[in-house]
Amino acid sequence: MSADADDIDEVGNVACGGWDGSECEGTVHCPPRCPRFVDKLGDRWTVRSVEPGDADRLVEMYDAFTIEHRAQGLPPAARARRAEWIESLFDGGNNVVAELGGRLLGHAVYTPTDVARPEIAVFVHPDAQGRGVGTELCRHLIADAAAAGREALDLYVTVGNKAARHVYHTLGFETVERDGDLHMVLPLDDPIATEVRWPPVVREGPTDLPETDSRRRDSPLHPDHNG
Repeated sequence: MSADADDIDEVGNVACGGWDGSECEGTVHCPPRCPRFVDKLGDRWTVRSVEPGDADRLVEMYDAFTIEHRAQGLPPAARARRAEWIESLFDGGNNVVAELGGRLLGHAVYTPTDVARPEIAVFVHPDAQGRGVGTELCRHLIADAAAAGREALDLYVTVGNKAARHVYHTLGFETVERDGDLHMVLPLDDPIATEVRWPPVVREGPTDLPETDSRRRDSPLHPDHNG
């Protein structure tokens, strides 16, 4: 985003000046993708890296996930087991959360962080379905992984989860194996890895955008997916 000296604090972070991205060109202090996100209902979200206190808040978020919102055993059904699982993701993964009005309503991770092709998982609170939150979380994972020099992202999704499969396909993931759950891969030399890191002035402003794959549109991400 555009910023002057008054917008930069003592640790070099940039204060976000507002939600109008039409003039925001980004700075060297910005994360790989702008944390500001407006959903399909017009609500303003923040998508950011996790902070130490988020582990307990995510345990509470996952309390709302009933059996129909879980897949492949995730998130774990028992609260204590969920807490251990979240801590393991914090320890070994790159985690982002989606926050609205002080509530955490989305969580995404790629793990482990020290391999060329980490695996992603994306979860959205049942109350936030159909608003584009899962798609935005995916874009943040792609941006973060590309900026970190990863080669590709892997995921596994159940065959019956058509909504999630459609999201991943529109983002450029291709199915490479159909033995049981679908195995999908996104090479990070794909154009989407560059597109997701465009500053808001390019993504949202009046500038003419470069031509992109017309298949790539926002779609809701079903919250019962795990990568």
